[in-house]
Amino acid sequence: MQGDGLKDATDEPGWEVDPDDDWGVAVVETVGRQLRLRREAIGMRVADFAVAIGYGEDLVYKIEAGKRIPRQEYLDKSDEVLRAGGLVSATWEDVKKVRYPKKVRELGKLEAQAVEIGVYECNIIAGLLQTPDHARAVIAAAQPPYSPEDVERMAAARLSRQSVFGRDPAPSIHFVLEEAPLRRQVGGTMVWRQQLERLLEVGRLHHVTLQVMPTNTEPHPGLDGRIELLKFPDGTAVGRSDGAFNGRATHDPKLLRLLELRYGTIRAQALSPRESLAFIEQLLGER
Repeated sequence: MQGDGLKDATDEPGWEVDPDDDWGVAVVETVGRQLRLRREAIGMRVADFAVAIGYGEDLVYKIEAGKRIPRQEYLDKSDEVLRAGGLVSATWEDVKKVRYPKKVRELGKLEAQAVEIGVYECNIIAGLLQTPDHARAVIAAAQPPYSPEDVERMAAARLSRQSVFGRDPAPSIHFVLEEAPLRRQVGGTMVWRQQLERLLEVGRLHHVTLQVMPTNTEPHPGLDGRIELLKFPDGTAVGRSDGAFNGRATHDPKLLRLLELRYGTIRAQALSPRESLAFIEQLLGER
C-alpha cells in the first residue's frame, strides 16, 4: 500500500514479465498498449486513472509500458472506468497464462496434443495427479523458500495441466508411482487423505491406468528418476528421463525406443491397476 491508501504491487514478486518469454512479453505489451490508448481516448490522466481504479500511479505506468503483469482485479476495474464493455476484462484469459512459467506452458501444450501420455515418478506424486493443497505443500517445501505469491502461481500452473483429463477424445494416460511418496503425509493427514482419494478417482477413469511400484521389489530401470513419454496423432513422440540424455527432451527414435523399453519394464514390475487401487484403498484404511 502507498501512503495515500492506493494499491501498488510494483515491488511484489511473481508479477514480473520474463524477458526470455517472447509470447508473454508480447501479450503484456499488447494489453498495456490497449489500456493506455483507451485511457488517452477518454482524456484521462494517469494520476486520475490511478485514483479511479484504486492503484498507484507507478503501477499504472509500468503496466501500460508492458513491464508488469496486471492482476484480474486491475483489469476488471480498468474495464469499468474505461467503459470498455468487457473487452479489457476479457484480456485476462491470455494474461493469466503469462503468469505460468514458460516451461510449464510448453509442457501443458504438448500434453494437450498427445494421444498417449506415460509418466513414471519415483520421489513425488506426479503433478498431473496432485490436489491443490498437495501441490502448494510440495512447492512451499523448497529451499530457499518461494514467496506465497510464487507458490500460488506455480501451483496454478501445475494444476492447469490437469485439463488433459477432460479432453474429448480422451488421451490414453498411464502412471506408475512409487509406494514411498504415497505414504508421505505431505501437508498433513487431511491433505494426504484427500490426495489418495484423488488418486483413486483418477485411477478409475476409463482412459487412465494407475499403477503402484511397491517398495519391496527388485531394482528396476526407473531408479535414476522420472520418465515421461508423449505420443502424438501424427506418429511422432517426445520423451524425457532424469537419468538419461542429461534430462533433456528427445525426439530421436532410437532414444525413444530405449525409454519405451525402460518404461515397459517398470510397468511390468509394478502392481497391476486393480492391485494398485486396492493398495491405495488399504493405505486410506490404515490411518
